[in-house]
Amino acid sequence: MVEDPVAEAVGERRWRAAVRERLPLWVQTRCGLEPRSLAALAVVLVVAACAAGGFFWAGRPEQVRAPELVGVAPVAAPPVSASAPVSASVSARSGGGVGPGGGAAAAEVVVDVAGKVRRPGVLTLPAGSRVADALRAAGGVRAGADLTGLNRARVLFDGEQVLVGVPGAPAGGGAASGAGVGTGAAGSGVPLSLNAATAEQFDGLPGVGPVLARRIVDHRTERGGFRSVEELREVDGIGERRFADLQPLVRP
Repeated sequence: MVEDPVAEAVGERRWRAAVRERLPLWVQTRCGLEPRSLAALAVVLVVAACAAGGFFWAGRPEQVRAPELVGVAPVAAPPVSASAPVSASVSARSGGGVGPGGGAAAAEVVVDVAGKVRRPGVLTLPAGSRVADALRAAGGVRAGADLTGLNRARVLFDGEQVLVGVPGAPAGGGAASGAGVGTGAAGSGVPLSLNAATAEQFDGLPGVGPVLARRIVDHRTERGGFRSVEELREVDGIGERRFADLQPLVRP
């Protein structure tokens, strides 16, 4: 069947008219009704729509996942090493000393143990050791030694001498027995130990009566003993003049 060219041309004009009526006015005035113009316009519109969609897609809000909490590891405290008890170090002549109660001690005292002990000599013991510890470190007391008047519970002081079983020695101090020295009853010329003498022995010193003798003993107990003769000035009732009289007659 042969198509009529006239009818075909009429149909094309109708199609163009229909499309033109549906286009905006500014498109009709600028682009005309040519097919190529319409195609170009369509392409421009499609590209613009795609670009707008891309910008919209890129600018959309995204769901952000919260970061995971990282726990901070606790800082480990530096290890505290327990200090080992310091045992009594004894000189080669002593044979090994024992501290009071086996406790640790940072400071030390050096004492001279003489008399009727198995290993007399100079001993190094922990501070706070007692006469009994010094006797034990010296190997013990010999059989038959007289310990009457020896205060084995007394605390030792650095540099003192402990005489065991020696005739004329006072209570563990190494001083002469009797009330005093020189002009005292014993008259041996050996100074009286401030850390070992009894109140009766202090009473025999020149210018010292029973009351002052008791003050000296009480002061020694409260302060843990005399570390020097000069500490005798701290006793109530002993002035400079009385101290000058007592200084050559006593020792720590």
